[in-house]
Amino acid sequence: MKTVLIGVGQAGGKLTTALQSFDRQMGFGAVLDAVAVNTAKADLQPLPVETVLIGQDRVNGHGVGGDNELGAEVMESDQTEVMSALDGRVTAEAESIFVVAGLGGGSGSGGAPVLTKALRRVYDVPVYVLGILPGQDEGAMYQVNAGRSLKTIARESDAVLLVDNDAFRSSGESMSEGYDAINDAIARRVGLLLAAGEATEGVGESVVDTSEVINTLRSGGIAALGYASAEASPDAEDNINTVMSTTRRAVLTGTSLPDASDADSALVIVAGEPDTIPRKGVERARRWVEEETGSLQVRGGDFPLESGRLASLVLLGGVERSERVESFMERAREAIDQAKTETREDPKEMWHNDDLDDLL
Repeated sequence: MKTVLIGVGQAGGKLTTALQSFDRQMGFGAVLDAVAVNTAKADLQPLPVETVLIGQDRVNGHGVGGDNELGAEVMESDQTEVMSALDGRVTAEAESIFVVAGLGGGSGSGGAPVLTKALRRVYDVPVYVLGILPGQDEGAMYQVNAGRSLKTIARESDAVLLVDNDAFRSSGESMSEGYDAINDAIARRVGLLLAAGEATEGVGESVVDTSEVINTLRSGGIAALGYASAEASPDAEDNINTVMSTTRRAVLTGTSLPDASDADSALVIVAGEPDTIPRKGVERARRWVEEETGSLQVRGGDFPLESGRLASLVLLGGVERSERVESFMERAREAIDQAKTETREDPKEMWHNDDLDDLL
């Protein structure tokens, strides 16, 4: 799937960079171009992509401080500048646009829904959002921001491919190391999905193409992406169990959104050397995903790739009823209710006492 990436906010810009880097490193050519948009000048400076600084008249390049309402207002005011930066980048070759954003901060969670809506008005290709949920320990404000943003972008986009930070974070890592590892893991998964059918190292029996990705996401709503890999045997027949095992792990333990196996549609992609991909294994894996998701719209195919490993990539469409999404939205609602009930003492009141005489 040929695509143009637009990273919004700090997390969106970094993940966009990781995706473009992976695509170039692998030589896939699926990422046609990339742009990063932010209200914070310092976050844009190190990015090796085209950048657009918005909101200079409101925040003077210092960011919106987690205020996603301000982030939305700034994007609304400066969306013409952003759209101008896309001129000549979203060409006739593009088959989709991906808006990439962290949903917990201010610029990404507020700006991404506004930009997504504007893009769908202008372009005929599908506009998807690659959205990152904040971890459970990232604070109430981030939960509220993400809950509000997710509801909006699910309505404004063609589909939201959701990534849960908690699904990738390892213990013992620093925050910086953790986010870098998460970005690399997401870039590998999404990069392979975009490249499926685009750049191949051989001829498979049933190669996946862009239309199958689009049809899997056509139900709209929220999508998840699972991935797992293992060493491949030279003999395809010996890899039937390997394909089954990696497919199960991709759905049950390797998905971008844990506990999201109840889906409206699915696409099973098995990547590896064409001679090592077992046709029976792919078909059995597809049937297993059909049973696990309860969906009759499960597609399957090969992704010929020069590698000594076999990888299963499983795209699940329509997973908004999953346990993780429901629990996250409930936590966001609780954070909103808590904020409403909290009453803070007016700081000025502490000075209205007789413990000390006024200076003047």
